[in-house]
Amino acid sequence: MTTTFDRAQVRGSAETLRERRLQLSALTIPPGRGWHPLRERMIDVLGPPTDTIGDVIEKLVLIQVILDELPPDPEANRVAAFNSLYLRITRQVEEALRGGVNHPDFLELLDVQFAKRYFDALELWNDDDEKTPDVWEVLFKRGLDTSLSRLTAAMLGVNAHINHDLSLALIGTWEELGAPDDDLIHPDYLLINQIFYAEIPPLRRGFSTRWQRELDRLAGPLDDWSQRTLVTVTRARAWDQGRRLWLLRHDPEDFEDARRTMDRCASLLAEWAIVGDRLITGTGQGVRLLRRMLRRQHHNHQPPPGRRQDVRFLANS
Repeated sequence: MTTTFDRAQVRGSAETLRERRLQLSALTIPPGRGWHPLRERMIDVLGPPTDTIGDVIEKLVLIQVILDELPPDPEANRVAAFNSLYLRITRQVEEALRGGVNHPDFLELLDVQFAKRYFDALELWNDDDEKTPDVWEVLFKRGLDTSLSRLTAAMLGVNAHINHDLSLALIGTWEELGAPDDDLIHPDYLLINQIFYAEIPPLRRGFSTRWQRELDRLAGPLDDWSQRTLVTVTRARAWDQGRRLWLLRHDPEDFEDARRTMDRCASLLAEWAIVGDRLITGTGQGVRLLRRMLRRQHHNHQPPPGRRQDVRFLANS
């Protein structure tokens, strides 16, 4: 596999993507990034090494406790929504490893490398570090934003994890186990798709607002089908992106330019998802308001009880 790399074009694309994202959202970063007021607890959790999928699950559980205690209210922080989804998926991966896969070493190492990218992002944000990936910043700085639905918050994390972290995790795995071999390890990679197919629909409905659940019922199986397709396409793209980045691994400057462009593309997609969330939420609020107005109008036009009896008496006489 060969690839060409136009450094100027890649850097120009990264800057254009950043400008477009900022046009969609000028939301400033809260003063002093970090998981205030539980910054020190987050440091303690993220500090120990992560070597096994058991380590990953243990950290995710502890992180969930911290996120659920953060402002604005217990279990209302929007980053907590993604972490709970990620914890459940990881537990299913651990179960798959016990059940037997072609190459468990590959799948477990990939899971660990995958998690490390998320843990690194949490740590960078906690340290008020500007190197926090843009795509994670989009979610992290909205932790207190309860106008953002928990469903969309969880999807922002999935977007960051698959469209940014996954290809980097693949490279980290290949660096330890050797160059990628599609025939040997790709089936295990695809196994995760099946876990997503099984877990995403109930999790999506659990995170949804009442209005989103109404839309889900109207869509019927279409939502499940579209999300299965989305998982398939995005994870296939992450694999291909990883293969391309693999060829740049010996050139740190080109590699970082490519990573930054990938990051900013995913962050722009995240901002568009937020725009969609605002539109759906606003529509739902409008529909609920209209329903209340119609009910109130119907109630106001009902004749008093005594008059209704008179009307029935006249009708029967």
